[in-house]
Amino acid sequence: MERSIKITEDGSHTMFVHGLDESYHSTHGALQESMHVFIKQGLLTVKQSSLRILELGFGTGLNAVLTMAESISLNLDINYHAVEKYPLKESEYKLLNYEKVIEHLPKGTLHRMHSCPWGETVKISDRFTLYKEEADFRSMNLPSYFNLVYFDAFSPDKQPELWTDEVIGLIAQVSELGAILVTYSSKGVVRRTLSSCGFEVHKVAGPPGKIEMIRAIKR
Repeated sequence: MERSIKITEDGSHTMFVHGLDESYHSTHGALQESMHVFIKQGLLTVKQSSLRILELGFGTGLNAVLTMAESISLNLDINYHAVEKYPLKESEYKLLNYEKVIEHLPKGTLHRMHSCPWGETVKISDRFTLYKEEADFRSMNLPSYFNLVYFDAFSPDKQPELWTDEVIGLIAQVSELGAILVTYSSKGVVRRTLSSCGFEVHKVAGPPGKIEMIRAIKR
């Protein structure tokens, strides 16, 4: 997979995938998109002191490092399970500028998350445990139940096979009742698929450059 780093409008980095003609984040701002979609509409809405988070699309690690930064300020205990089919190489992730643009993030966190072994549980901090699974979403192994899901796959237009009943159904099976799922997409096909798999679907205000996004609740 050929990728290159791009600077988004808020100064934070994203990766651009040439074969898909798509970036990992919004070009309007990678940091502000992730903060709005996954932190403000996701993490900060789950009123629990201990969370099990599933991320579909570990990518650059931006959502994970933002979540860890919030866990420090909010005194949250987090077990984070991230699934990714195409991990970044060291030559790619070492260039990302997230530690310069994210407040309260201990130095070296991004490197540690990317360089830690796949398929092993690693304690990144006293309150943040990471398990990275290198797999296709359709063959992932999810051994526990989750209270919060970050669905951050490439868009349904580019990779529709990742937004199917098969994948969403797997997520539904391991989502607790009341679990929150957030994604930047607001497409009708995504809303209908989530609904058919047992989620109550809501459209909420999107990040800069996007009118709406989805926040769904497992029922």
